[in-house]
Amino acid sequence: GTDLIYGAVTKTVGGWRHFRMGTVHMGTSLWLAVGSVPGAIMGVIALDGLRSAYGGKGFDSLVLVLVAAALIVTATAVLIRSLLMRRVAERERVELSRADRLAAVITGLVIGFVLAVTSAGSGSLIAVVLILWFQMKPRQVVGTDVFHAAILLWVAGLAHLFDGNVNLSLAGNILVGSLPGVWIGTHYSRRLPDDALRPILGIVLLASGLALLSKAGASISPVIIIGAPLTVAALAFALHRTRAGRAAREHAPVLVAVREPS
Repeated sequence: GTDLIYGAVTKTVGGWRHFRMGTVHMGTSLWLAVGSVPGAIMGVIALDGLRSAYGGKGFDSLVLVLVAAALIVTATAVLIRSLLMRRVAERERVELSRADRLAAVITGLVIGFVLAVTSAGSGSLIAVVLILWFQMKPRQVVGTDVFHAAILLWVAGLAHLFDGNVNLSLAGNILVGSLPGVWIGTHYSRRLPDDALRPILGIVLLASGLALLSKAGASISPVIIIGAPLTVAALAFALHRTRAGRAAREHAPVLVAVREPS
């Protein structure tokens, strides 16, 4: 509950900034919310019954493992596409078909429920769908994800607040540092080129997946949780520098000596 209320405030600040910058696909965000809002409410209502039926912590661990697996698989796909493939299929304009709207509602319903039960997966799993199904550009993925998450997290967070599951003092302390961080991060997301944002998305998904596996009880060393994403980041940076150097050489002007007529 505390995690959700804290996230609702940070995502509201980030969502507003992305909305002002024009990186939010409003139609997708709203269709996701059509499913995620009732899903979150159902998740809070069903939480006690689910924990009783599946052994409480055991149920949470199962959900976290499934979410973590989805994140790691998607992170691998995103990193392969961004680092090893030259051209990535992305839509300049996302026109929502009936299948897109249905996919958004179903995705929102499932993720809203999972979020209310575990507090995990709201942003990362929505990003998975925006990347793989809607094929959005990185800036739109981030903006649409953050904007929708603000709606979803307020619904789930307030439901937990009324249920007595929120430590407001702790959430306030964390927000002191987080809100400036969100403001700065949103500012730089607009300045970063797409070639940098793609691997960053993959690295964040990878780190989230490893952290969730650890939270679910897997014996993963903090060195791996931190070191694996940093190693991938170093590789991505090296590849980016190599490609930039090659592109500069290919487009370098050719000097031709012209002899003046006597």
